[in-house]
Amino acid sequence: MVHPGQGRDMLYLRSRRHPSSVCLMVRAFLILLLFLSTAACPQSWDGQQPAATVLVFKHGKLSGDGRVLSDLLRDFERRHPGVTVREELLPADSDRQHQYYAMNLDGGRAPFDLLGIDTIWAQEFAKAGWIAPLDELLTPAERDGFFPGPIEAATFNGRLYAVPWYVDAGVLYYRRDLLDRHGFEPPRTWLELARIAKLVLNAEQDSKLAGFVWQGKQYEGLMCVALEVLRSNGTDLWGGDRDRAEYGLRFLRETITTHGITPLSTSMADEESTRWMFGEGHALFMRNWPYAWALLQQEGSPVRGQVGVVSLPSFSGFSSAPVLGGWMLAMPNSSPHREVGGELISFLTSPDAQRRVAVELGYNPVRRALYTDESLLEVRPLLKDLYPILLSAKPRPVTPYYLLLSQAIQPEVSAVVVGRKSPKEALDTIRRRVEQIMGEQTSTARLGRS
Repeated sequence: MVHPGQGRDMLYLRSRRHPSSVCLMVRAFLILLLFLSTAACPQSWDGQQPAATVLVFKHGKLSGDGRVLSDLLRDFERRHPGVTVREELLPADSDRQHQYYAMNLDGGRAPFDLLGIDTIWAQEFAKAGWIAPLDELLTPAERDGFFPGPIEAATFNGRLYAVPWYVDAGVLYYRRDLLDRHGFEPPRTWLELARIAKLVLNAEQDSKLAGFVWQGKQYEGLMCVALEVLRSNGTDLWGGDRDRAEYGLRFLRETITTHGITPLSTSMADEESTRWMFGEGHALFMRNWPYAWALLQQEGSPVRGQVGVVSLPSFSGFSSAPVLGGWMLAMPNSSPHREVGGELISFLTSPDAQRRVAVELGYNPVRRALYTDESLLEVRPLLKDLYPILLSAKPRPVTPYYLLLSQAIQPEVSAVVVGRKSPKEALDTIRRRVEQIMGEQTSTARLGRS
């Protein structure tokens, strides 16, 4: 056992034998003290750069060349000396992104300063107190320069909690060459789509060709399809005319059965599987998002130069009802870098950055003025056709409880698609569950205030 003071005695004895080693030890000790004091109390003097501010930017992986966004972030850093932006990518799957955000934001100490969020999350995150209000980044006049749907989705209790980053809406793709061959124009109504698809299939006699493919898997994509069909019949899943709602759900099922224009595999189809099928030349019509256009026009694509895009059809007497998609930028309430984080949001949503992302990645800008920018339209002429579609796109229900509603309703809509339930049975359950969920949330809110 070593007693107190024995260590000093042993050091003294060693110093008597090896005086040079003691000098080295003392020198090392002084250097260590200097390092610790400098680390604990960083000094600033003329000519020295201040300590860097590191902004952690979390977002899902974007399609296309990842260097485009990285180059934009390096440009921001050059304009803001002392600031470093570190990208941290999340899986492309939006459910996994949401899970990650919820787990980290709920703790009140999120390990990031900026986050990319789906349009349907802004209400939930704002109500939970997870993200900071951003009213100072966009004046009311500046907000008018954005598409109205994303601004509505980003606004909670009259305050802006996210800034739209890029915008999407459901569209109808069609094979221009096949319609031209058989003398048809793109359909304006759903029943016209079914009729044209049936006639073309009969004429082509191609066993691999489907008439109409859409996202029928039990997930959020199915909710978008169902809302687009029902809203284009003047009703909705949550409320509105029941007969028209049942008719809309029945139409989805009958594209597989009565009309015979949609393959059975649609019940497991998502955006990418339908894009692949259409892109290989195996479908006449496809419901999807605008992102698919650039991929369908790539060199080597079997349908390159043979594809058109129009608004989704509607039922007679009603208008097309594309569902709003896209992503936004938000900041955690816990971020210590709110000011510079806001500057990064403003930079990424500026006209110049939006134009670059539109040209190099194919994403649709959120600023309406860019859709009349001739230099941009020369590179992306499709934007001219997309403008009225994006302008009319409506958000999914703007409520903090949307995900609860969606998860409760998805199985019911899926049951109609696969034929396990009639539209009436599914709609009865859907509207009952909506009343139950909204009633429970209202009661919880009242209890929280009491």
